[in-house]
Amino acid sequence: MSAQRGRDMLVKLKKTNGAFITIAGLRTKSLRLNARSVDITNTDSAEAWRELLPGAGVKSAEISGAGVFRDAQSDALARTAFFEQSLETYQFIIPDFGIIEGLFQISTLSFSGAFNGEARYEIVLSSAGAPRFTVLN
Repeated sequence: MSAQRGRDMLVKLKKTNGAFITIAGLRTKSLRLNARSVDITNTDSAEAWRELLPGAGVKSAEISGAGVFRDAQSDALARTAFFEQSLETYQFIIPDFGIIEGLFQISTLSFSGAFNGEARYEIVLSSAGAPRFTVLN
């Protein structure tokens, strides 16, 4: 696999008609997959080395992004999802690698801007179930 352009990574939100729309204006995007470990170390652990319980921790996914506020259709959908705290289907697309898709809730939505600069926003999505991974060919 060759190097990929970061701008080709996309965050998409599923509309009520079933089609996905790209979240507008994002300059940076990231996907974080987490698996908390469960420590079962005890006095019988060999030389006090930590022991972990396989498959016992809580798993989660987090999508975040920041960019230029565009006041696009996707902004209105995200704003509504935030204020309703609804679970919506999102996709995180990594070119030539795959798509992570699942239910997420917007946990952070912030706006900022300087008097001599553009209006910016940041968004953080927290998983609300097991996301699906689809390989891209």
